[in-house]
Amino acid sequence: VQLQAFGGGLVQTGGSLRLSCTPSSVSFSTPTMGWFRQAPGKEREFVAATQFTPGSPYYAESVKGRFTLSRDNAKNTLYLQMNSLKPEDTAVYYCASARHTLILSTLYNSGAYEYWGQGTLVTVSS
Repeated sequence: VQLQAFGGGLVQTGGSLRLSCTPSSVSFSTPTMGWFRQAPGKEREFVAATQFTPGSPYYAESVKGRFTLSRDNAKNTLYLQMNSLKPEDTAVYYCASARHTLILSTLYNSGAYEYWGQGTLVTVSS
């Protein structure tokens, strides 16, 4: 099973984009799904994740108030609405999912996720 990510592109500072992520198999479903990103020359970092636990969804401090994560269970699709984009948001964004509900200490760790999408490039121009 692969995760298919869509929606990246080029946008000006202050603009918006919506990313979506869908599994290649309609029957594939996991409790935890999220987004990570990797900018050139930097390590992959956590952006947001959702699972069926109190406090979900979870966001990186750098995107709180600007990004909104949602999950359409009927369509088995994960969305990331990104508003007020900044040049520092420029990165390849990866959709990821985990077979199990994660404890908070591992939710932010890319190593805890077993399934990954191919990535979609988001470029924010200044």
